[in-house]
Amino acid sequence: MLFAILIVGVVLVVVATAKLKLHPFLSLLLGAFFIGIASGMPLDKVVENVNNGFGGLMGYIGIVIVAGTIIGTILEKSGAALRMAEVVLRVVGPKRPQLAMSLIGYIVSIPVFCDSAFVILSSLKKALAKRAKVAVASMSVALATGLYATHTLVPPTPGPIAAAGNIGASDFLGTIILIGLFVAIPAVIVGYLWATKVGAKIEVEEDGEELNYDEIIKSFGEMPSAFKSFFPIVFPIVLIAVGSFVKFMGMEGGIGKIFIFLGSPVVALIIGIFASFALLPKFDEETLTGWIGKGIADSAPILLITGAGGAFGGVIKNTSIADIIQGWATGDLFTGVMFLLVPFIIAAALKTAQGSSTAALVITSSLIAPMLPAMGIEGAVPLALVVMAVGAGAMTVSHVNDSFFWVITEFSGMKVTDAYKAQTAATLLQGITTIIVTMFLWIILV
Repeated sequence: MLFAILIVGVVLVVVATAKLKLHPFLSLLLGAFFIGIASGMPLDKVVENVNNGFGGLMGYIGIVIVAGTIIGTILEKSGAALRMAEVVLRVVGPKRPQLAMSLIGYIVSIPVFCDSAFVILSSLKKALAKRAKVAVASMSVALATGLYATHTLVPPTPGPIAAAGNIGASDFLGTIILIGLFVAIPAVIVGYLWATKVGAKIEVEEDGEELNYDEIIKSFGEMPSAFKSFFPIVFPIVLIAVGSFVKFMGMEGGIGKIFIFLGSPVVALIIGIFASFALLPKFDEETLTGWIGKGIADSAPILLITGAGGAFGGVIKNTSIADIIQGWATGDLFTGVMFLLVPFIIAAALKTAQGSSTAALVITSSLIAPMLPAMGIEGAVPLALVVMAVGAGAMTVSHVNDSFFWVITEFSGMKVTDAYKAQTAATLLQGITTIIVTMFLWIILV
């Protein structure tokens, strides 16, 4: 009965979000209260666990999400995201345009949401397609799959951060970033290959448009230097990585404490915000209040969904449902590396049903968190690989209930049926590839 209550609670969230179009924030809270009350939890404890779950997760990652979103907004508005794209294009060369698009997506989507990044880079993608004489659909799929890989796997994107917080891995963000960057590479390669093989055969109306790459670049006006553009992303990641390494080596005295302080995600990303100020065209109310205010506003829905996911998980952890999940997880079928299939399947089912990768990451990590202690899964690398497994499921698959799917179709000119062949199939292959790579790393590292 308790397990049935959990299933009904999850279905309630999915139906409310996907069918009734209720905002995920309210859907998750509704699911949390339903599970708490239906499982027989005292009413005052239901409210307490909802509040503690929401506030506890925000205490770990709230500022990190806001800071990451502000950095992404400044990169977007200052033209730094376009400069990064232009640098990658110059390095890769015009003879490999799809590869350039995949790499651009891989880099830009770390701080910038994949939907926004695709829109920002859309004209650049079309112009490069005309310059290289390749299909626009092929370039679209290459860019979209590159963006998608890091969006679901690499902090400071909110989804992976939320997953890390839910399973108690917030102190290991440096490890999660490094492993995420590595695991995302095969996913990007699969997307690139699919773009060149399948996307190249799809024709769209924009294939006949006359676009000049150099004129498109000039139309964006004066863009910041490559160093200024990359620095707000690279520097915080380096700080987090160094802090994680120092902590791992046990160098916690003297200068070690300084590096651990600077490498904490909150401090590193706040430093990243101030580093991004070098990108501001001027220091006035429009930039220091307006641009930053937009970043804060854009982070609000993510914060609410993430916090509600924490409330959902907080209720589950404090019911006897958690014991049932733990007992099920300790069965012989899902031990060792095979356990990674559990979060992958759950996240894939949620992603396919309701469309949001972030929601799939948040809900799945909440559901599996009680399993991890019983399975003896702890420490930086095992927990990072669990996040990768959840992320792999959260990218499987993108179709008509996913806003990113419609951004791709609208800004590439693909028909829905063609987008299914190109983008949806590509995300299926990306998810399968990612879980295989994650399981392989588990065998090697754990």
